[in-house]
Amino acid sequence: MSVSAESIRITNRIGQKKNGLRKTRETEIAQIAWRLRLFEPDIGPEEIESVTRVIASGMLSMGAVTEQFEDAFSKFTGARHALAVTNATAALHLAHHAMGVGPGDEVIVPALTFVATANSVLYTGATPVFADIVGPHDLNIDPEDVARKITPRTRGIVAVHYAGYPVAMDRIMEIARAHGLYVVEDASHAPGSMYRGRSAGTLSDIGCFSFYPNKNMTTAEGGMIVTGDDELAERMRRARSHGMTTVTWDRIRGHAHSYDVTGLGFNYRIDELRSALGLIQLNRLADNNKRRRDLMQRYLTNLVRLPMIQVPFGLPDEPVSHHICPVLLAKGIDRKRFMDGMREAGIQTSIHYPPTHLFSYYREGFGCREGMLPITESVARQEVTLPLYPGMSTADVEEVVLTTEKMLEASFALERG
Repeated sequence: MSVSAESIRITNRIGQKKNGLRKTRETEIAQIAWRLRLFEPDIGPEEIESVTRVIASGMLSMGAVTEQFEDAFSKFTGARHALAVTNATAALHLAHHAMGVGPGDEVIVPALTFVATANSVLYTGATPVFADIVGPHDLNIDPEDVARKITPRTRGIVAVHYAGYPVAMDRIMEIARAHGLYVVEDASHAPGSMYRGRSAGTLSDIGCFSFYPNKNMTTAEGGMIVTGDDELAERMRRARSHGMTTVTWDRIRGHAHSYDVTGLGFNYRIDELRSALGLIQLNRLADNNKRRRDLMQRYLTNLVRLPMIQVPFGLPDEPVSHHICPVLLAKGIDRKRFMDGMREAGIQTSIHYPPTHLFSYYREGFGCREGMLPITESVARQEVTLPLYPGMSTADVEEVVLTTEKMLEASFALERG
């Protein structure tokens, strides 16, 4: 059976929705009873065909397809170097490792982010120091609070582009250069976001991207590191594969017969299957980001009339990825009751994020406490994430808005009663 025929057979078996994926998800969706999920990846027969070709090739780990993926992502972002890795957590760890931080060092990070942002600092033996966000209109790290948190032990800063909306990177870089600090961008939410004409991830020393299933482009699991620094790129390239000077693909091509190990490394290699997915997904990204922007504009138009809700950021002039749709409920609205009501209506919501510094691990191990980041904590108590993905229709958005309004009114009436 040819590769193409096998691909068609697999596609037909999987089902009809999304050109071959619905039937594998129907049971799960029926069990959850979601009418509108929080996210849904845009995957079709091209991805299936690309993975099938890789399987048939027999070259399953880092090889020609990974090189093509890295080259395409480098061109997409304008970065000099792009290195594909197992996930964004690995990317962040490699970034801090390449910068040489360790025990006794501090790296300033936001707390309104996924826990991996802070954990990746800990992997090096350094300590994350949490800075507050700007405010309810801008959920990104506050450069001025970053400046206040700098000590003689500070070595670096992590800027997370929350929901894909870029941090005020000019000010972050100004602060960093004034104190001799490195900057890493956690651009997990931000593939395709622009800041003053430059791609998110390329505004600092190192940028890190995520391709988890809920991201704007996905390889199931996977990540990418970008940098303009040749030395950093080589350091991270070796460290992602055990510190080896050459990898299997080099030896297959006859570029080397053996290898040396020049430093501590890790097994953070990506495989060819995920790189194949990444190439197709990258081709979809610009159109899907545009669709997200259109949907976000519809959300903003409709939500602005609701007095019990606030939408951070607005709609920037420059392109952003619009990774998620975060909203802030008015104080006095019972968030759990609101989210339970949305669930009963079949609409999935979430929270982005429980503040990292208030997790038990950081409370018990690092002395973090309530009140140390007042803006982050206030916003985190109010934030709810509404569904947003390219497969949504404008009617879907209107349904979410109408249901949101009903749940807000019901919650407000119960609170007053």
